[in-house]
Amino acid sequence: MPDLAVSFFPGRDGVNLAYREVGEGRPLVLLHGLLSDGTLWLRHGQAETIATHGYRVILPDFRGHGRSAKPHDPAAYPLDVLADDGLALVEHLGLDDYDLGGYSLGARIAVRMLVRGATPGRAVVAGQGMRELLGTGGGASARLRPILNGWGTFEPGSPEERTEQWLRSAGEDPVALLHVMDSMVATPAEPIGGIQVPTLVVVGADDERAATADELVATLPHGVRATVPGDHVAAVGTPELTAAIVDFLISGGNL
Repeated sequence: MPDLAVSFFPGRDGVNLAYREVGEGRPLVLLHGLLSDGTLWLRHGQAETIATHGYRVILPDFRGHGRSAKPHDPAAYPLDVLADDGLALVEHLGLDDYDLGGYSLGARIAVRMLVRGATPGRAVVAGQGMRELLGTGGGASARLRPILNGWGTFEPGSPEERTEQWLRSAGEDPVALLHVMDSMVATPAEPIGGIQVPTLVVVGADDERAATADELVATLPHGVRATVPGDHVAAVGTPELTAAIVDFLISGGNL
């Protein structure tokens, strides 16, 4: 994985937020999932591969994640703050002709940005279905919340304690992550149906989120579907997912 320089920009509330870049050309902002950071798109060479097709790939870290600030004050996490931060990055970089995508939580935030006025040329919603955007799926946050709430109280050797140790080893901040999850906002079907951007919905064949991917495609006015190998964890690193994104982008929003 390349060791890219980390740059910083202020959120609309002044919180210090991090991003990395790889490549030159048309800007593509790619958002990561929960318990990750912008390096999600570097671990299997995805961003570098996309960059070889003439893209400047921009990889922010959400607040509460990675190299971005992890404030503990609940006031730093108003509803939809991650979408606020994404829109602030677009403004900070002066992007007007660009593309936007995300995986898992990043896909939810990309949709939030779209319904709040972001105007990319194309969008990629990866690792999410309609259920997750509507906020009716349990997802990772439902499984994670009991671990974060019980931090430091679990019986040694229990599954919960092992998960906590894994999170500790990854440098996760339980207070910040709980605030991040509390800030999430669902997106109803009506505004999703108003998104006029060509949108790729791509999910792993073994990802439970694939169950409502077709519903999402049907709701989007210009949605197309791709399926790649793997479950939710594995699919993001597959060459097939990167290839689907590249094919969609360079085709002008068709597959």
